[in-house]
Amino acid sequence: MNPNPIDAILQQYPMIILDGAMATELESHGCDLNDSLWSAKVLMDNPELIGRVHRDYFAAGADVAITASYQATVQGFRSRGLSEAESNALIQRSVRVAIEARDGFWTEAAANRVGRPKPLVAASVGPYGAFLADGSEYRGDYALTEAELMDFHRERMRTLIEAGAELLACETIPCLLEAQAIVKLLEAEFPGVYAWISFSAKDGLHISSGETIAECAKWLDAHEQVAAVGVNCTPPQHIRSLVSELGKHTAKPVLVYPNSGESYDPSDKTWHASGTVESYGCSAKGWHEAGASLIGGCCRTTPADIQAIAAWARA
Repeated sequence: MNPNPIDAILQQYPMIILDGAMATELESHGCDLNDSLWSAKVLMDNPELIGRVHRDYFAAGADVAITASYQATVQGFRSRGLSEAESNALIQRSVRVAIEARDGFWTEAAANRVGRPKPLVAASVGPYGAFLADGSEYRGDYALTEAELMDFHRERMRTLIEAGAELLACETIPCLLEAQAIVKLLEAEFPGVYAWISFSAKDGLHISSGETIAECAKWLDAHEQVAAVGVNCTPPQHIRSLVSELGKHTAKPVLVYPNSGESYDPSDKTWHASGTVESYGCSAKGWHEAGASLIGGCCRTTPADIQAIAAWARA
């Protein structure tokens, strides 16, 4: 079995700082992502900009880059007329862009290597609902069997691993069945590869499907290739409760990277402001105190939010 990359870092450092949003950062640089491919669209026409966003997060203090492959699938690219080979090349590009950004940042200045681990590249594996582009990753109501979900994820996971990803970030998973399909696929076909499993949640106790986060943590706890368990793209006000529940039912590291607190409307792909007043960095400190050891941000979070986490984590 290969070394667990998350455990290797946590043996030396008290926590791992994840990066923040990719898509909304790309939008801030002028990209129009009102598209079923979302940030994966930029892999086709401006991959250098994705690399720039990765570097911005490394400079802010991130120990992990999550690749721009959340919505990158052969099925999705084929709908744009690309061949299977062309689609897989774009999926691999998401990993290579992140590796190049990481290696460039790490070697360009000695100061970049002080007091922190060499950042990891985690390949984003979005749920089946992300491919549907209808918001079902926040509902978990797609009717597929475990075997069908394994078939959906198999090729992309293989492509991301072969491109050099150091672990898989299986994120915004809305139901336990999909998590189980991914883990069984890992164990059957990708021995030695580690992944984190991160759910989308509807409140402080339940993931998007309505199943409890406790039930999910209990099942995942027994599987060695699951390197961490947590939640992402979930409103910040639910995170403390979710961290507490996870800590009761798994010995694995707990990861959280919630959204900024704004609500997402999948019908027109827009975000709407919330009443959240506490700063993201201050909230993140509370999540760490509650038991989370991997912390970052999801939709609408920025390098400034990640820098705010680093300010207290590395003080």
